[in-house]
Amino acid sequence: MSEPVTIALSKGKLLNPTLVLFRNAGYLSSDLSLDDRKLVFEVPEAGLSFLIVRPVDVPTYVEYGAADVGVAGKDVLLEQELDVHEPLDLRIGWCRIAVAALRGADQRPRLSSKLRVATKYPNLTEWYFNQQGTPVEIIKLYGSVELAPVVGLADRVVDLVSSGQTLKANNLRETETIAESTARLIVNRASLKMKHQAMTTMIHRLRKSRPKTVRA
Repeated sequence: MSEPVTIALSKGKLLNPTLVLFRNAGYLSSDLSLDDRKLVFEVPEAGLSFLIVRPVDVPTYVEYGAADVGVAGKDVLLEQELDVHEPLDLRIGWCRIAVAALRGADQRPRLSSKLRVATKYPNLTEWYFNQQGTPVEIIKLYGSVELAPVVGLADRVVDLVSSGQTLKANNLRETETIAESTARLIVNRASLKMKHQAMTTMIHRLRKSRPKTVRA
């Protein structure tokens, strides 16, 4: 690859499957060792520089051009709605964005007040319940969302669900699915024009190397 490309990757559970995907596409060697403490690592033979950032920050790095390319979950993209090009579903990191409530709790919306919903996805949650015609009060949390109904902080939660075991462990059950989420390749719009050959080649190689079906 003649044009250097900077790629923002999501740290956490999506990182290793993403590295496998880039390795299968021929961008990384099998003996690459990634130091968990480093936030930037170079692959000069491939003309790549990788940034390891928080999942919610990946689209921002790409939109503002600090990275040419990024890998982010569809859940993050739906929540933020930033101006990036999204050419490819990578078919890894599958989960669903779901509404959940305490088992046995009254599932009917309140008549006298708004439904209280705790979530890390306030924009997506408000949009969804507005579409349902249900007035809501959004409580933004950054972690342990499942605890909110248990202690009476909220009537519902909206969160990512994969196996559902965390919900069961906290006596919660899914009531609705808002959307399914997988990792997506996103590209800075200026980079798509200025580094067109590098971008189209990467998209093509990753498309051929991704799993045939969606997987977690």
